[in-house]
Amino acid sequence: MTSADAARVLAQFLDADGALHTIPTKRRKQLVVLDHVAQSFELGVVYPEAEVKAVLRRFHPDVAALRRYLVDDGFLTREANQYWRSGGSVALD
Repeated sequence: MTSADAARVLAQFLDADGALHTIPTKRRKQLVVLDHVAQSFELGVVYPEAEVKAVLRRFHPDVAALRRYLVDDGFLTREANQYWRSGGSVALD
């Protein structure tokens, strides 16, 4: 998927304030959205569950579903109620 395709997918699912109005059900679109959400977590930083919930709440009220998708699809790793970013795209400067 090109960056233009990804931008179109994000435009479909994100409101003007950056919140998701719905979580995509189609796998390809869902992965684009999850990658976007994963960018909110810094590489190399370990987050407690409460902080992960706070970040995800900015995107969608169903934080449990978003967190589960992020972990199941390898964007975040979870161990002992601690989370860290383990996937997703990385911007190269």
